Amino acid sequence: MSDDFATILAGNEGNSAVLASIREITSVSTFHGVISPSDAAQLAQQYGVTLEQLAVMLVPLAQNYAVVPVSNYQVGAVGIGLSGALYYGANLEVADIALSFTVHAEQACVANAWLNGEQGLSTLAISAAPCGYCRQFLYELVDASTLEIALPNQQPQLLTSFLPDAFGPHDLGVQGGLMAPQANGVSVSQPLDATGQAALSAANACYSPYTKSYAGVALTTSAGVTCTGRYAENAAYNPSMSPLEAALSQLVFYNQPFNTITEAVLVQTPGLSSQIGATQIVLSAVTTVPLQIYETS
Repeated sequence: MSDDFATILAGNEGNSAVLASIREITSVSTFHGVISPSDAAQLAQQYGVTLEQLAVMLVPLAQNYAVVPVSNYQVGAVGIGLSGALYYGANLEVADIALSFTVHAEQACVANAWLNGEQGLSTLAISAAPCGYCRQFLYELVDASTLEIALPNQQPQLLTSFLPDAFGPHDLGVQGGLMAPQANGVSVSQPLDATGQAALSAANACYSPYTKSYAGVALTTSAGVTCTGRYAENAAYNPSMSPLEAALSQLVFYNQPFNTITEAVLVQTPGLSSQIGATQIVLSAVTTVPLQIYETS
């Protein structure tokens, strides 16, 4: 994280009280890319800006979390949850792995909000206009029709203005959408430790309306931090987000290096879309820890 908040938040060099507040919120050891509704409201009031404007101003801070060994191109995002909380997102690349396993900043932001209990986003501030892949991914959201995209020096626009003639879950007869609460009712017969239980909970809360292939991943580090990821399917299939991608992104926000992973668990239902092969391949690129696999009943 950069210490030069006056530079990052250009045009506000004289507002030392606000800069100090941001530093206080984001520099604590427990910070993981989430700003609570009360803290977000306080910062907006101190700055004299709307929550949407604040989200745009904070995008450069989220951008600092980008892991980009391939492109060296950082993308940041800040989402506003329906609760009023702010959620960071940043792109994540894994060296020596197919580019299709890249996590886009918009995906990381959605996963961050979803894993922290949000049931929708009102606004997504991004450092650059979303690519076609992300426009399709975001159209899966339960509130896609009202989601606003906020870009630097531009008025916010509805996501639907970026994606004319869109194809989404309703075209396939699916009601609701990504980030709506899920209760998939899966279980495993084997006893699970804490990491396994976290992976099972992630599988139960994942979004898989097309294949019913429920999957969740949990990664525990030597510091005792456990991060989870939920499978998130998409009506166009390709923009689907794997549970490992979401979990790795969460490790970044928790400042947990990949080489500190001590346990990795995948829980999935047997079905049309297995996560086993892809999870093993990508995991092997970041750690030598073996993947524990449990299939649900």
